[in-house]
Amino acid sequence: MQIEIGEVSSTVNAVDGEALVSPRVLGIIVAAVLRALEGREAHERRASEERAITGGVSAERDVG
Repeated sequence: MQIEIGEVSSTVNAVDGEALVSPRVLGIIVAAVLRALEGREAHERRASEERAITGGVSAERDVG
């Protein structure tokens, strides 16, 4: 059986690949990244403070 289609009409929407993330999802991603960075910075601060305290105790011990 042979079918002949005389005319086809279609709508094609071009989409930029970078635009596939909705503003809401992008906000969620940004918030997660900021939380991770804040956590990393807090860890670095605590580690630096701990090193400073440990260094101070060590220096006092060596003086005496």
